[in-house]
Amino acid sequence: MTDSSPATGQLRVDLLTREYPPEVYGGAGVHVEYLARELRRLADVRVHCFGLPRTEPGVTAYADPPGLTGANAALRTMGVDLEMAAGCAGTDVVHSHTWYANLAGHTAKLLYGVPHVVTAHSLEPLRPWKAEQLGGGYALSSWCERTAVEAADAVIAVSEGMKRDVLTAYPSVDPDRVRVVYNGIDTAQYAPDRGTDVLARLGVDPALPSVVYVGRVTRQKGLPYLLRAARELPADTQLVLLAGAPDTADIAAEVEGLVAELRANRSGVVWVAEMLPKHEVIQVLTHATLFVCPSVYEPMGIVNLEAMACETAVVATATGGIPEVVADGETGLLVPIEQATDGSGRPLDPRRFVADLAARMNELLADPQRVAAFGQAGRRRAVEHFSWDAIAARTLEVYRSVGAAG
Repeated sequence: MTDSSPATGQLRVDLLTREYPPEVYGGAGVHVEYLARELRRLADVRVHCFGLPRTEPGVTAYADPPGLTGANAALRTMGVDLEMAAGCAGTDVVHSHTWYANLAGHTAKLLYGVPHVVTAHSLEPLRPWKAEQLGGGYALSSWCERTAVEAADAVIAVSEGMKRDVLTAYPSVDPDRVRVVYNGIDTAQYAPDRGTDVLARLGVDPALPSVVYVGRVTRQKGLPYLLRAARELPADTQLVLLAGAPDTADIAAEVEGLVAELRANRSGVVWVAEMLPKHEVIQVLTHATLFVCPSVYEPMGIVNLEAMACETAVVATATGGIPEVVADGETGLLVPIEQATDGSGRPLDPRRFVADLAARMNELLADPQRVAAFGQAGRRRAVEHFSWDAIAARTLEVYRSVGAAG
């Protein structure tokens, strides 16, 4: 680790996260990347993350403890968390992101007597399919999250929908301790890119309409529903999937089968399984006719913001925090869904959900002028309501409110 050089009396904030550049694969990693950047203008920020060593000043990465080699993945995570907690000595406040780092924050709170703030990007009780991925480790991940959330000095929810989920999943949490601070978007970076070199390399025709999906291959993201709805798309519409990192072999096989079926019946199905650099994703988003987010669980859905910032109209599920981001009838169209209450988020009527998703995509594909207007309105909304400097300032207010003092 290369230490920062804090100004005298400056608040020291230790951010605890699994993901941090260049190892970022989801919205939580994006959030921490930009939050850290903006908070550094206001405080002495240290970042503790998983993975390979980082060269960025003030950032420490932790590998799996050697003694846990071959152990359950959740157990290895807990081992990393204990090392991260040890690295927080001297902090004024610890701020953990996702269950992967929650135990580190809770342990540091107990060890050093400092406030612990948890940002809830997702909740384990609402992701029961992770039992497929983690086996018995799901009980450990759930325990880590519950212990940290119930004892945290403050819980930051990334949307009002997430706040409701936190209070439902953990009813012992005082509602006054749950604060809403939205995810943000760097609208200087995420901006329209009219180039076509990336499209050419991927085999996407900019002269034809395209529906784009960006996300992991996981139950949460609802990709199989989109693939079934895509059967109803016009023949000249391309389907571009920037989709990788399957959670399980089962969902990987399901997606592969659905993609193969589509390719057997239509052209223009482009599947990129590896993670692309941001600037390449931005070009794909810019040229998309529609960005589609078929998630069945999405506390906020930062990827919708990224598409909106690129002036792309959005079709997204009306679940979680998505309706707080995508203004229905203004920046895109929301797809109604009635969901199971068992924590899975699955549609009660999958065929109806798929049909409604297809109908909204086709409604916009048939109206290019409306699509263009939605794209322009989406860009304005991203710029005006989701800037990172405002989010960092609100986060600092949360730290101060729980007694953090430099």
